[in-house]
Amino acid sequence: MDKRRLIKECRLLLDAYKSGKLGDTTMPEDSNPRNFNTKENRASYFTLPMSLNYQRDSYKLWQSALKTYQDNDTKTVFDVSEASRMSNEKLRGKLTKYKLALQPNKHVQTWQTISKTIFENWGNVENLLEGCQFDFLKLRQMITKDFKKGFPYLSGPKIFNYWSFIIQEYGGVKLKKSQFIEIAPDTHIIKCSIKLGVISQEESEKLSRDQISERWRKTLDGSAINPIDMHPPLWFWSKNNFIFKLE
Repeated sequence: MDKRRLIKECRLLLDAYKSGKLGDTTMPEDSNPRNFNTKENRASYFTLPMSLNYQRDSYKLWQSALKTYQDNDTKTVFDVSEASRMSNEKLRGKLTKYKLALQPNKHVQTWQTISKTIFENWGNVENLLEGCQFDFLKLRQMITKDFKKGFPYLSGPKIFNYWSFIIQEYGGVKLKKSQFIEIAPDTHIIKCSIKLGVISQEESEKLSRDQISERWRKTLDGSAINPIDMHPPLWFWSKNNFIFKLE
């Protein structure tokens, strides 16, 4: 791997992303109310649906989240104090109305478990972040280690890092030490990693997601590019079938 060449190509991709040369760059999370009433509403909106973002269409997930939020009858699921105390039947009805929850048992349980963990320990998402002093490393310790069982799926390294990125980009949260947020290797990121020579095809089948993230961090070390900054350009580069040419 030619590190100097790779860093140059990463800068070209970042510039292409900013200038619109990668094609359609509408993020799934762009489906959001925009006019949140409070910081807490915004933080919860970008937290709870993320826990259901596993092996499904992200665009449809966030479209469902928006419909659920805009309906006064179902909006209460985003309030952790409300969701944590709802009966399973009532919560299931609200989460499945617009197909925010596709698995009526597992998804509902995940949503309620996270809501209870947050409500019983911090009261709301904003207090959780304040309890970590808005420090990414403390937040990572809290969610992926100390309270891991209370944050199903969200505590996984891939989704936790991506969630940390999203609450900064969309949730109005400013995390200290955000340079330590790792790139989140999904199918698109892995395709790009192979294409750029960060990993080989064989390595893509053998390395764990954490190892691929670590490879990116080592590759970008000293470049002033944070690994998570590469997530959107790489994701859209692959999603749009590599229409942007590096040559």
